[in-house]
Amino acid sequence: MYDAGEMPLDLVSPRTTSLGLVRTCGALLLMASVAGCASHRGAGGSGAGAQRGMYKVGAPYTIDGVTYTPMEEFTHAETGIASWYGPGFHGKYTANGEVYDQSDKTAAHRTLQMPSVVRVTNLDNGRSTVVRVNDRGPYARGRVIDVSRAAAEELNMTHSGTAHVRIEQLGMESQGLKDIALNGGGPDEQRAALDKFIAGRRGPPPVAATAQAVPPPTPPVTVQPTPTPPPAPVLPTPRSPAVTPFVASGTAGTGQAQPPTVATLASAAAHPVGGFYVQTGSFSTVGNAERQRGLLASYGSPEISQASSGGREVYRVRLGPYTTSDAAGIVADRLKRSGYGDARVVAD
Repeated sequence: MYDAGEMPLDLVSPRTTSLGLVRTCGALLLMASVAGCASHRGAGGSGAGAQRGMYKVGAPYTIDGVTYTPMEEFTHAETGIASWYGPGFHGKYTANGEVYDQSDKTAAHRTLQMPSVVRVTNLDNGRSTVVRVNDRGPYARGRVIDVSRAAAEELNMTHSGTAHVRIEQLGMESQGLKDIALNGGGPDEQRAALDKFIAGRRGPPPVAATAQAVPPPTPPVTVQPTPTPPPAPVLPTPRSPAVTPFVASGTAGTGQAQPPTVATLASAAAHPVGGFYVQTGSFSTVGNAERQRGLLASYGSPEISQASSGGREVYRVRLGPYTTSDAAGIVADRLKRSGYGDARVVAD
């Protein structure tokens, strides 16, 4: 997911900041108070790199001819397309040295400092979630954020693959996580602090109503019987309208880096020719192509195709097919961040 050669990051050590940072908000005190006491959760988080409390902004870097300049911000907002990444990247390192856990609500952004906190709102259905930025990307056109599987499920966008979103940085929370990271607090401490802060924003849980005091007994009162009203006429019950079951638009083959499902295979069988592919390499020997094919197994179902180039036989390693170039572009973008710099979209 992160290419150190293309995206160098400046490292800010915990020693460069004073332990006596002045906290102007009680919420930040709450967040800092949990540092060091949270229990670990998430796959792959036992690695030493995932537990280091580092705060990173980063130096400018260039991807596909576009230069991005990371900077520290606390009021960032933008609107665009969100995508998500899941099983194919689970357990791999993110740009700030953590281990990606698809069950944690995290995200990748092109320029925001890490960690920082962003609220993502799905403008297609109104659902929103809060994520912790700990990675770089995405770089496909129109993309503004790449969220984890857990966040995508909250936004109800796992089936469609992408969604039109509004992202708004939460400045107070971002400042709080920066403070924790600079003082050595790792992902566990940051998660615990963010969870407490979000719970505080929601307010305390409702309190059950206090039982009222039982009034003293009163003398019995004689009540005259009330005449029984005539029975109401029985009206016919209206017939319920037929309900058409909802069928989600899109299929599983929308560019997510995950093993093919039955729906994906059925779609591929229906369209055996044509479509878009992600080509990761072209080799002069089938042995080299087979080696790369094995390395790509966790990203989908790679295949090797034979072709001629410059009068000689070559062996191309490709993933696909995908129904749209945008879907293939999402996969190509993630493969580039994972170190496959030659990944590109091709049409067949």
